[in-house]
Amino acid sequence: MSVTRFTSESVTEGHPDKVCDRISDAVLDRVLLGDPEGRVACETYVTVGMVLVGGEITTKVWVDLQDVVRGVLQDIGYLRQEDGISAGACAVLDAIGRQSPDIAQGVDAGGAGDQGVMYGYACRETDVLMPLPIVLAHDLARRLAAVRHEGVLSWLRPDGKSQVTVVYEDGVPRHIDNVVIAAQHDESILDRSGLRITRAARERIIAEVIRPVIPAGLVDRRTRFFVNETGKFVVGGPQSDTGMTGRKIIVDTYGGWLRHGGGAFSGKDPTKVDRSATYMARYIAKNCVAAGVCDRMEVRLAYCIGRAEPTEVSVDTFGTARVDESRLERAIRELFPLAPREIIRHLGLRAPVYAPTAAYGHFGRKPGSVRFGKRSFKTFTWERTDMAAAVRQALR
Repeated sequence: MSVTRFTSESVTEGHPDKVCDRISDAVLDRVLLGDPEGRVACETYVTVGMVLVGGEITTKVWVDLQDVVRGVLQDIGYLRQEDGISAGACAVLDAIGRQSPDIAQGVDAGGAGDQGVMYGYACRETDVLMPLPIVLAHDLARRLAAVRHEGVLSWLRPDGKSQVTVVYEDGVPRHIDNVVIAAQHDESILDRSGLRITRAARERIIAEVIRPVIPAGLVDRRTRFFVNETGKFVVGGPQSDTGMTGRKIIVDTYGGWLRHGGGAFSGKDPTKVDRSATYMARYIAKNCVAAGVCDRMEVRLAYCIGRAEPTEVSVDTFGTARVDESRLERAIRELFPLAPREIIRHLGLRAPVYAPTAAYGHFGRKPGSVRFGKRSFKTFTWERTDMAAAVRQALR
């Protein structure tokens, strides 16, 4: 029997890097709401008392950066300077420029906005066809934020992290080795020394955050829970660490389970294949696994700036394919749109649907919708399995 371990981490919406991802995607959404053809490459930097928004934006609409930034900080829960940054009192700096005309001329013709290699993945390990460690890590981080917003643990503050190590036997998850939680909090739960949270507070986090998320069948006497192992976590958010857009790309994708092309997502409009082609790669992999042609699949798409068709389309099914992989690759080229314009059209990516992707991962999410006034837009369209039947038919 082969025994292996795999660890994935996630962070809450209040982590400084995720604050930046959310701001960048909120700016993108504001542009696309009024100008679906807008070009956006928005980067955000946050530190104590200050948010800097920069990058290249070419659009016919005006975006109130002050309103966007302060609205995001308020939604996350950064209302007081002592929590890391204040939505009402921080400085907001604007360093936005326009897209280079040299890049624009290639994108205008329907080509990719950059070169790069993009990866997608799906597996039968969970009902959302994602690896279990990253699914659990995201669920823990999401739960940590939920009990704060709902007032269940009123002493929690926005910053936080999670991590899960899963033990596999012959490739099947059998046991949770350990769970790590780092939760920002106020001083009310410190013990008399002022250096550690109380045992009661630790047990509340285990009871309200960890136990509802981790499957009971994977927990036994060997499972270890590590909660705020430095002792306390009062100073957090941008007060303790700077944040930047795009620094959590492994958290955003598959938790380190497979190779990564290197490109970040947040703040980029869909002409950037870093984002749109990665979504398509996941869509292809998920539909193929859902179709039953394999149990695991990695899809690799490579692009050249200014050219529409990918320079590489490859798959790896890790020995689980029920058809020849070369035949599978041909079917993918025939069935799925791979040029940037076609990807954007098929997945409906010229819509203001990106802010919900900024925390808790871009994959393994349920397709839904987001509203702006009376208008509704479909979210996480790349998570649909609407092409599974066509894949099965093509490979009969």
